[in-house]
Amino acid sequence: MDFPLLAELTQASGPPGAEERVRDIVRTHLGQACDHVDDLSMGCVDGVRGAQGESAGRLMLAAHMDEIGLMITHVDDRGYAKFIPLGGWDARTLVGQRVLVHGREDLVGIVGSTPVHLLDEASRSKAPKMEDLTIDLGLPGDRAQELVGKGDVATRVRDLAQVGQLVSGKALDDRVGVYVMLQAMHQAGPSRMEVHATATAQEEVGLRGARTAAHRIAPDIAVAIDTCPADDGPGTPASGPSTRLGEGAAIRVMDASAIGHRGLVDLLIALAEERDIPHQLHVSNKGGTDTASLQMSGQGSIAGCISIPTRYVHTAVEACRPDDVDAAVALTVALIEQAHRLLEAS
Repeated sequence: MDFPLLAELTQASGPPGAEERVRDIVRTHLGQACDHVDDLSMGCVDGVRGAQGESAGRLMLAAHMDEIGLMITHVDDRGYAKFIPLGGWDARTLVGQRVLVHGREDLVGIVGSTPVHLLDEASRSKAPKMEDLTIDLGLPGDRAQELVGKGDVATRVRDLAQVGQLVSGKALDDRVGVYVMLQAMHQAGPSRMEVHATATAQEEVGLRGARTAAHRIAPDIAVAIDTCPADDGPGTPASGPSTRLGEGAAIRVMDASAIGHRGLVDLLIALAEERDIPHQLHVSNKGGTDTASLQMSGQGSIAGCISIPTRYVHTAVEACRPDDVDAAVALTVALIEQAHRLLEAS
């Protein structure tokens, strides 16, 4: 695994609707692996590689650039910034974090909490709520109000770290999917399909960018590349059907937003077996990815998802295994090279 590239992607700030810092990184790498790169509406970026010989159709890969974030609603006279969430937050994971606020200039802020010494017994047992939290900008009120205003955005500050056999940091959802897509485009051999590697925007607030991108590209086959919750962390079953770290790339069969096309699921399983790529199946009635938008945009497409099992999703310490990431890259490479088999079989 290319740790420096994954670190560069995860440590960049890119909340929904403000993905430009990630987009600049992605555009550079797509430019090295594609025939041309197009900027799409809603902030998506699409790297296109032509088919080898007569095109068998269009394959679209989609990985979202955005991470869960915050949007400032106002700054009070003491210099504390109030905010609303962008995406699915658990307020408990935000308390005690440093955040980067994109105001007139970048400012580091602190999401603090009342010291335990000042809490009564009832308050100590209550879970925090997003509406009760504030960002301490560490500045006098008038200076804070000068630099930060309504509509400015913020994201967590956290470096990617190696933790035993894992890598851990913020925004692995879904910068690790973006990483997989970029690496696969670099490594894949010729394809009989026109390949679109699309870094999408605003997934965390409703799968929005993928919908408009898929409408424009009109793919025959479309595959999201995203994380999926690993069922092997604290508080999860020790045995039984689940998705676990260290068992390879996860082929999504179903989640709350989409049922993967059976033919595509079967092809991904076949490719993994042919190339000895570690793999597992992810079956759940929870969560969702860009797959839903890819599947239903325009006239629809044959759609599915390749996932990277990840612990502690939507926290600042998301964690996955590099060997699972490498397996996802290998499976995506195989799909790029062999996706035409699905169209020929139909």
